[in-house]
Amino acid sequence: MRVHSLKRVLVALALAVPGAAIASVVAAPAAHADACYTWDRTLSQGRSGSDVRELQLRVAGWAGNRDIVELDGRYGPKTAAAVRRFQSAYGLTADGIAGPQTFAKLYQIQDNNCTPRHFNWAEMDDGCGRGGWTGGPLTTAQTRQNALRTMWKLEALRKSLGDKPLIVTSGFRSRTCNSQVGGASNSQHLYGNAADLISRDRSLCDVARAARNHGFSGIIGPGVSGHNTHVHVDSRRENNRDGVTNNTYWAAPNCGIPAGNR
Repeated sequence: MRVHSLKRVLVALALAVPGAAIASVVAAPAAHADACYTWDRTLSQGRSGSDVRELQLRVAGWAGNRDIVELDGRYGPKTAAAVRRFQSAYGLTADGIAGPQTFAKLYQIQDNNCTPRHFNWAEMDDGCGRGGWTGGPLTTAQTRQNALRTMWKLEALRKSLGDKPLIVTSGFRSRTCNSQVGGASNSQHLYGNAADLISRDRSLCDVARAARNHGFSGIIGPGVSGHNTHVHVDSRRENNRDGVTNNTYWAAPNCGIPAGNR
């Protein structure tokens, strides 16, 4: 059994026992058997560093209505609030402090490549078939990082919808792909920031309304031309480039979400 897989088994068992036992399992950092991340200290407001940024990436989907969690490596009030929402959603003590129980849950819900349990690289790179994360305006590494953040936001959205599957029908698109499908010239799909979603279990309006609370600054759904069969979500506010500042924009008139900036 791989070291990281063993860690996940131990962590899952630890969640069922008292806090002291959890600490004894998680406090000893596991070996890096893959690309995933291991925290080795408790994080709270006032902390900073790459470990805070890794936490922010994973709780970005718990930002709250109209808000986002910047991946700036500084544990401020917005990060603490997102951690509290994450903790509450998973039945943990909601104190806004990321310690052994919070990290244990994060280890439990992520795969060995650091993607969340219910989403993967392949489905996010499917604009016109597998594009290999090239052909967009960013480097491959930047595009993949954006896609990873998108996946963690989708995991939070899925959790809020009762853990019902969300299906990504379009993720990253190269410029060529985006042109083929008639996407906007500045589409967030080009940056790995966007996903088009459907659900077999929840209505599109359920998805659009819930997305407002999970860090998505772009939501376009039913009632907008070309978006009556899916919900588009993106992170446009985190993609301010070339002197252009993107505002939060939501539009799903058929779901009671009028078009406009927020």
